[in-house]
Order: sequence, then C-alpha cells, then structure tokens
Amino acid sequence: MYRSKAPLRIGLAGGGTDVSPYCDLYGGAILNATVSLYAYANIEPIEEKAIVLSAVDRNEEEKFDLAENLPINGKLDLLKGVYNRIQKQFGMPLKGFRLTTSVDAPAGSGLGTSSTLVVALIGAFTEKLRLPLGEYDIAQLAYDIERNELAMAGGRQDQYAATFGGVNFMEFFADDKVIVNPLRIKQQYLFELENNLVLYYTSTSRESAKIIEKQRANVKDKKEKSIEAMHQLKQQAQMMKEALLKGRIHEIGEILDFGFRQKRDMAEGISNPLMEEIYEAAKKAGATGGKISGAGGGGFMVFYCPGNSKYSVIQSITQFGGKCKNYQFVDHGLTTWTV
Repeated sequence: MYRSKAPLRIGLAGGGTDVSPYCDLYGGAILNATVSLYAYANIEPIEEKAIVLSAVDRNEEEKFDLAENLPINGKLDLLKGVYNRIQKQFGMPLKGFRLTTSVDAPAGSGLGTSSTLVVALIGAFTEKLRLPLGEYDIAQLAYDIERNELAMAGGRQDQYAATFGGVNFMEFFADDKVIVNPLRIKQQYLFELENNLVLYYTSTSRESAKIIEKQRANVKDKKEKSIEAMHQLKQQAQMMKEALLKGRIHEIGEILDFGFRQKRDMAEGISNPLMEEIYEAAKKAGATGGKISGAGGGGFMVFYCPGNSKYSVIQSITQFGGKCKNYQFVDHGLTTWTV
C-alpha cells in the first residue's frame, strides 16, 4: 500500500491576496500555519482489472474499467483529476487499484480541505511511482490540476501550506511565481499562540468558489473599496509576521480584528449576520480579535483569547450551535510512505 497525509491549515493573515488577478497585478502575501488535522490518501493494488475510487468520509464510491482517463462529472472529481493528470504526464501501468481518501474536516469549512486532499493524492501517486518531485513541484502541480484543469476557483496558499507544512510567510506574484518563507518562531511563542487561539466550527459549510468569483470580479472591475481592502490584508500579513517573530503575541488579537474588518470589504458574502453575531459574542467574552477562515460565508472561525479568556469565549460561542475543535500546530507538510 502507498499512503500519504497532508496537514490542513489555519490562515492567520493576508487571506485572499493569493487569488488571481490580484496577486498577478499587485503581488500577494499570506501568513498561515498547518495544524494536526489531515487529508489522507491510500493506493492499494487489487487483482481485479478495475479502478475503485472511494471517499470514505463522504460515503462516495465509484468503479471504472481500466482506462487512462476517467470522466469528470461532479463526483469524486478531485480523485479523478489527479489520476488523469498523473497518467497523462508520467504514465502508469494499467493495473487494478483502489484509491481511498478521507479528510479530518468537512469540505467547504475554510481550512483548505480540497487543495490539501489534492496534495495528499499527488503524494500517494508520487510514492507509488517514485516520481522525482520536489515541494514546489508538488504544490504547483496541485494548483494546476485544481484551478486550471478542474476549473475550481480559489487561491494558491493551500497547496503550498499542505506541501511544505509549518508556519510560513508566502509571497505570490504573476506567472505562478510563489516564494515560501518558513518562519523560525520560538517554541514558547507558538505554544502561547496555540493556547490562546480557539478554532470554532460554525457547523455550516459554504461553496467558496462563488465568493472567490465575486472577489475576482471586483479586482477585474477595479472596485477601489475591494482592492484597498486586499492591500490592507497584505499589510496585515507583514504585521502578523513581525508580531510572531518578535514574540509580541499579545498583539495578535488586534491584528486579526484589523483583518476581519478589511476582509468584509473584499466581496459580498464573506461575512453574514450569524458570523457577525458570533464574532461580537466572542469579543464580549474576552476575545481581542478573530477571523473567518478561508473564503468566508461559513465554516471555521478563529478567535484570539488572551490570558484565560478562552474558557468564557468557548462558553459564549457554543450557544450558536457550533463546536470548538482541538488542534496543535505541526511543522511537517506532506508525508508519504509504503506499507
């Protein structure tokens, strides 16, 4: 068996500035950190002359005769898209196998689930075929499959976070140029951040593509309010980087709050009345700031709770029907192995 796992991420600052055309025109910057929630992929050779695709967390399965190209039809497209591209670019002997996947968070939850799954899938095929791919190669391949071949709207940070792992300051430019800068943050600062950062699932998911399409249209149409918000979020990534490196962890809440206010102006649908109510309740209970994870509209929210305020914050926001999720920061990215 050929196995892989890749970590999901919490975006801490700069979210949305990794989306074209903004990053092509102005350059984008994002700060994110991978956490102990994963996407898993497993390839198991079988005697039968068939390709079996199974997403166990979604109760979805499809079976095909051996073929070099599988139909993209809205069901398990990420799995089929990766297989098609690997087959086309690297070639695989047409032998039967079962491809099984699962993810530790629901799709549309704002932790980069779909892109992380694509990275894990590429990892499993890389392990099976012993492909000579480096981290940048895998991340760019994942981006190309998801954004170009499957035409799924989104940014570029998730593929790189899942592949590299750790806390990274990422820069995005035209022509798909990406620079990943790993940050050497003292362990005590990371422990304090982990202790004070509450990860809350609103129990609603959303289709990020629709929000991202609005965001892209705002840049194309030169909507000043939206573009200025993205400029401010890029600045937020710099502020977050400095605070983490210098151990000014007490400033994180205010930096998140600054970003929360800016992000609302990027595109319609990023926030909604329920999320605003949750945010206000968290702040009343002691949080100094927070953010909507991913494109917005639902999914996870993050709150910075200084001192011992996280206990009262958790109590105040669980009344809205969501759940707080335990996690730790992890410094490893995509990992593959053979059994």
